Amino acid sequence: MIVLALLACGPERPPESLHVVAASSLTGAFEAIAVVFEAENPGVDVELAFAGSQVHRLQLEQGLEADVFASADPEHVEALVRSGIVARTEGFAHNALVVVVPRATSGVERFEDLGAAERVVIGTEGVPAGRYAREVLERSVDTMPGLRDAVLAHVVSEESNVRLVRAKVELGEADAAFVYKTDALGRDALRVIEIPEPLGVRAEYVMGIVAAGDRALAERWVALVRSDAGQAHLAAHGFGP
Repeated sequence: MIVLALLACGPERPPESLHVVAASSLTGAFEAIAVVFEAENPGVDVELAFAGSQVHRLQLEQGLEADVFASADPEHVEALVRSGIVARTEGFAHNALVVVVPRATSGVERFEDLGAAERVVIGTEGVPAGRYAREVLERSVDTMPGLRDAVLAHVVSEESNVRLVRAKVELGEADAAFVYKTDALGRDALRVIEIPEPLGVRAEYVMGIVAAGDRALAERWVALVRSDAGQAHLAAHGFGP
């Protein structure tokens, strides 16, 4: 990762850089993998940028320079493949959607109680977690009549990435929110409510190698993420293989 160093006398060869843009939910796992990558590739700095997958897709379409795009929704990567911006793709992990509520005070004990939450936060429709949340609610129509409409009527905020969604509950600004299971790990202020089958959705994570980027470095990054070591770091942060 980018580090500052004291200037030495005489010219030095600038380090190589690998630019990875990734979904916000990958922050912890990719930061850990970047440390391994730099150790295995001396002289290479890994530059990580995290945001909603839809944000990175738009940035790449507008000319953002990057080597790898890691998305929480294959649709965004596939769109870039069709436009020629991404050369090829690799799946590497999956995640699950859950509901989080404040641990201290909440009238929501089960998913079926979600309609009673006064302040609900979800991702925007363009954010993968937001699209998945709407898909879950749509699936509930037949088995839990009225739940979808009750929940959507109490949405007080739609956020541009899943970390911002989670923060609303942690800051006391929401009574419930849809986030990825990985984003709820180790958060003492939150309680997790699982989404029952068959309503739950499986979020598939895909990496795209950017056609105009450093293909050699990008291939090395993809190989590391998909290796046993990379998968171990992802598993430690709650991702499935």
